[in-house]
Amino acid sequence: MDLSPIPKSFILNQTKSTKNYHHIASTSFNHFLKPQTPKTLISSSQQTKPKTLVDSAENEKKIIEKPTMSDILKSSKAQNLELQLQTVGPFFRITAKSFETNKVLGRADGVIRVWWKKGKILHLDSIKLTRETLGMDRSIFGIGLFIGAVMIRHGYDCGCKTAELLAINDSDLYHAKLVKFYRRIGFEAVHEVTGSSLGDLRHMLVWGGVGTRMDADVERLLIKWCTRFIVTRGSNS
Repeated sequence: MDLSPIPKSFILNQTKSTKNYHHIASTSFNHFLKPQTPKTLISSSQQTKPKTLVDSAENEKKIIEKPTMSDILKSSKAQNLELQLQTVGPFFRITAKSFETNKVLGRADGVIRVWWKKGKILHLDSIKLTRETLGMDRSIFGIGLFIGAVMIRHGYDCGCKTAELLAINDSDLYHAKLVKFYRRIGFEAVHEVTGSSLGDLRHMLVWGGVGTRMDADVERLLIKWCTRFIVTRGSNS
């Protein structure tokens, strides 16, 4: 066994290595103890929240100007139409006449209903156009649109959020025109009332016939057709 003394240089080198290791270990340990700021959390919280579809829809309702009843009536006069709104309690009637002939071209009747948990509902009982009007080109999308606009604005002013109607099926041709018209202005079909089921009985008692049940958001209808009826004016009303 070799009992010769260990060289001093070896002892010094070992001491230095041990000190260096202690320094490195201490530095690494302190690095973990030192509180770190999560950069990703801060940067993500500072980022602008992206707009959602709901936000966009709400902003659309606030930004876009809705046509007033005055706007609709002025716009109808430019088309030689006289629109009259008559109300008796919750019931209303809208009549469209020609300025040139003073003949009645169309009429709509309805009522403002109050349903539990649903609030006020704009209930359209009927919309009728004369035979003379039905023979005119684009009549249902012209005169009918003006009558519908007065109805929707009246419902909006009364606090209604939803409009409901039945596109009655008296004849295949007229029913198809009604459904097409209501779809175009923004209504959606929710139920086909055919009278073939017990569930249709309630609809038939309310509406007095068969056809296509349709609903629409009142405010969205005003927004959808705002540019059609808003005229130039000095101040917002």
